[in-house]
Amino acid sequence: MTRYQGEANYTHGSAGCIGVLMVNLGTPDAPDVKSVRRYLAEFLSDPRVIETPKLIWQMILHGVILRTRPKKSAAAYQSVWTEEGSPLLTISVRQAEALQKAMDARLNVPVKVALGMRYGNPSIPKALAELRDAGARRVVVLPMYPQYSATTTASVFDAVTAELQTWRWIPELRFINHYQDDPGYIDALVAQIKESFAAFGQPDKLLFSFHGIPKHYFLAGDPYYCEAQQTARLVIDRLGLEDDRWALTFQSRVGPREWLKPYTDHTLKDWGKQGVKSVQVACPGFSADCLETIEEIGEENRDYFLEAGGEDYRYIPALNDTPEHIAALAALVERHMGGWLDALPDDAERNASLERALAMGAER
Repeated sequence: MTRYQGEANYTHGSAGCIGVLMVNLGTPDAPDVKSVRRYLAEFLSDPRVIETPKLIWQMILHGVILRTRPKKSAAAYQSVWTEEGSPLLTISVRQAEALQKAMDARLNVPVKVALGMRYGNPSIPKALAELRDAGARRVVVLPMYPQYSATTTASVFDAVTAELQTWRWIPELRFINHYQDDPGYIDALVAQIKESFAAFGQPDKLLFSFHGIPKHYFLAGDPYYCEAQQTARLVIDRLGLEDDRWALTFQSRVGPREWLKPYTDHTLKDWGKQGVKSVQVACPGFSADCLETIEEIGEENRDYFLEAGGEDYRYIPALNDTPEHIAALAALVERHMGGWLDALPDDAERNASLERALAMGAER
């Protein structure tokens, strides 16, 4: 049995292209218990996500968590599911299509954008195969996580390299680790928040809510906390808000161990009790709206604030496929292609290569 995947579709003299692998977290295939259990089993088996000894964790995961959590999570997914399907997937597809158009408009070399999900479908192996079939010998990997964390960005690296270990001919890789301070990304966030302020007025408090990670991951050297702070400060500097008009918190914690603080839900409850009347919440760490923004921030935490005494609560949507976001991503990817844009052979070079190959006995 052949260990490595071949290149059966390769033809001498083919044009080739530069590939862009866009990756986000993933989503169940359907909002039912079976699909959610399958998705959670893959997600929660990732040692980058759960840093617990494998044998112990698998006993907990399969003995307890996958017996109880899928039903609750399926109900949450049902509350955000649309006629098009999972919000995260449908938005990600639009992002990939928009990025493809943007790259085609910016560059005079062929570029192929493929979408893969770290967990679930479309998979990273499927997306890489699309790029290989398109003739991509150089690939920029774009994890859609502005702030680096081992739980997200490094996990994408693991999955990409694991797949490429099965290939006979691997492409050159450029990997975008983070873009938390990228000017285009900051511009897009500022524009999104200003649009919300213009529509609903400036609130008493602006809250930045980032997905949390266990505190001991940060203490072990994960830079996520610091990069989240950097993003927020850059946006605030542009907005000109005083320090008492905004805060940064962390959401989506699970389990009994301490996570990064302050917690989003606790902060909103406290604000409501303290007399804060209006809040707008942005989630700069989420490049596309998903369960954690639509249901957890847009609904669950809204209820916490209003029940505690708040009066006006607005969730500012993620950047999604807004023109400003796509333009920022296109510029980011183009910068990481430095040196590659002039490296693709022209027609004359490809024809000469083909003739040499044929002379040595290659088949067309």
